[in-house]
Amino acid sequence: MSTSMRAPFIPLPALAAAAALLLCLCVASVCRAAGRECDGVSFPQQVQVRGKTLTLNGLGLRKATFLRIKVYVGALYVAHPTADANAIINSRDPVEIDLAFVFHATAGQFRDAWEEGFKRSAPDKLPQLRSRITELENRTTAVDSGQRVSFLRIPGVGVQFALDGVVQGTIPGDDFGTALLGIWLGPSPPNPELRTGLLGGPCT
Repeated sequence: MSTSMRAPFIPLPALAAAAALLLCLCVASVCRAAGRECDGVSFPQQVQVRGKTLTLNGLGLRKATFLRIKVYVGALYVAHPTADANAIINSRDPVEIDLAFVFHATAGQFRDAWEEGFKRSAPDKLPQLRSRITELENRTTAVDSGQRVSFLRIPGVGVQFALDGVVQGTIPGDDFGTALLGIWLGPSPPNPELRTGLLGGPCT
């Protein structure tokens, strides 16, 4: 073989450095694909729930009062990502909403939010939901900035809720699960940008 056809010689240290660089780039790429962030709060791209993989549908920012105080970043996980709120609410797959608080909320403020939310979401079903709304309110505690509250709608069971990953209880009934999801995904969410973000729009 002529010398003009030989492959160029690359020292082993250079090869090792190139391989290490490639590995770092690949790892960084995986990390970026593994999650999303809003207002400095990160969420994984996927979660495992009851043997199913749920994918992050969107992130939304809850803002309260005329001062537009940032209260929490919400994340919506679904089996099949979509911008169709009704398809998510009526789905027979698990749906999870995770709230990462960036502002301290007292138990009283949380309970007031439940009252307002259910009145907007299911005004005609309040009598049949009342005892379960009260149960949720009675289990509600103050939440500090940095804590996370999650709600898992399980078709045929109800809503399981957790604080910082520790399950606090389950409120039974598909009707309760539908009403709860409607708080964020129905026509009258706490603030419009929150719903828009959860359905795949910008988190602003």
